[in-house]
Amino acid sequence: MDTGTVRGRTADGIAERRRERHGWYVYDWACSVYSTSVLTVFLGPYLTSVAKAAADADGFVHPLGVPLRAGSFFAYCVSASVILSILVMPLAGAAADRSGRKKPLLALAAYLGAAATAGMFFLDGDRYLLGGLLLIVANASLAVSMVLYNSYLPQIAPPGERDAVSSRGWALGYAAGALVLVADLVLYSAHDAFGVSESMAVRICLASAGIWWGAFTLVPLRRLRDRRTGAAPPGTASHGWRHLAATVRDMRRRPLTLAFLLAYLVYNDGIQTVISQASVYGSEELGLDQSTLIGAVLLVQLLAVAGALGMGRPARTYGAKRTVLGSLVAWTLTLGAGYFLPAGAPLWFFVLAAGIGLVLGGSQALSRSLFSHLVPPGKEAEYFSAYEMSDRGMSWLGPLLFGVTYQLTGSYRDAIISLVAFFVLGFVLLARVPVRQAVRDAGNPVPARI
Repeated sequence: MDTGTVRGRTADGIAERRRERHGWYVYDWACSVYSTSVLTVFLGPYLTSVAKAAADADGFVHPLGVPLRAGSFFAYCVSASVILSILVMPLAGAAADRSGRKKPLLALAAYLGAAATAGMFFLDGDRYLLGGLLLIVANASLAVSMVLYNSYLPQIAPPGERDAVSSRGWALGYAAGALVLVADLVLYSAHDAFGVSESMAVRICLASAGIWWGAFTLVPLRRLRDRRTGAAPPGTASHGWRHLAATVRDMRRRPLTLAFLLAYLVYNDGIQTVISQASVYGSEELGLDQSTLIGAVLLVQLLAVAGALGMGRPARTYGAKRTVLGSLVAWTLTLGAGYFLPAGAPLWFFVLAAGIGLVLGGSQALSRSLFSHLVPPGKEAEYFSAYEMSDRGMSWLGPLLFGVTYQLTGSYRDAIISLVAFFVLGFVLLARVPVRQAVRDAGNPVPARI
């Protein structure tokens, strides 16, 4: 084979990888709008108001005959969605690795979530149970799709590039969230001028996030490439939990990978709970209006883009692990300050939002890329299924603790300060993990900085 042919094939391979990489980025662009507009901004306060409209004189709703404070209903639904995702994610991860057909499963999860989100247009009156059901389906679908999406990272980026590639994906997702939030803010603030009620404006914002999610998912489905590893054995999906058990047994031979997952499981639960409950805290405890909340989350999105890209620089200098540890210190300080925020003071809420935005994107992006170094070759989807279960697996505990604390005390301040424990414990656990040895144990080359 002549040198020109080899170079031509190499160039074609680089071009194909770049094409896949660009498609991979777009899924962050597609699904992050759900996380921002729906989960972080609109659905918490709106579903809480719908639940309160259905509550009895004591402020309780009674789903399945169980008395719950209306103000806790949203947090409990987030917890339920996480539990459902835990049951489904092992099936998706095992089926993807065994068959090599990730794209059909990604499409199924993405479009189920997008449809449930679009269906939130019909959430009005006292239909809190419908809202809870759609939230559970959409959130669980997002979690499953992220297992499959994340598992492409080791295939589209060599070890030395994964921090940067992962960070670009997060940054693009935050950029999409910011762009759509601007449109949401215009619609919500000027809903009278558009001839719609405030409730209708919120429902349009919710549904449009589902349409956005579904439309832009077409790009990664066209560009990402399935790499078949062999025929799927009979019963792969039905035995997903058995495959997860096998993955965990395999991880036991790599205890440092398990140690990282435990640390991530703890501190990420704090991150996810802050994201999902911040708007409820702002509206119910601090008395801030919806426009202020949208503006604050928009600030978070804009700064998270800078944070996701900017934290790549200290990661190259000090390593991803040390950079993540620094972000956990920042999370702890920011959350502690949030407890003392005065009610009815938007300026201080914006200051808090700025602190969250600067560390949010980087801590998540670098955690994902750090874990990608700990995955044995050929087991990406199964290991990322375990990672996503660490992402979601204890993320039911934070919202549950938040909801129970409010149920018992009636104070959202007590609920928000309880989350500090996740960041402190996560810091301690991550600091104890020797990541360079963990990379070697996984059979991967060790980057110069990690």
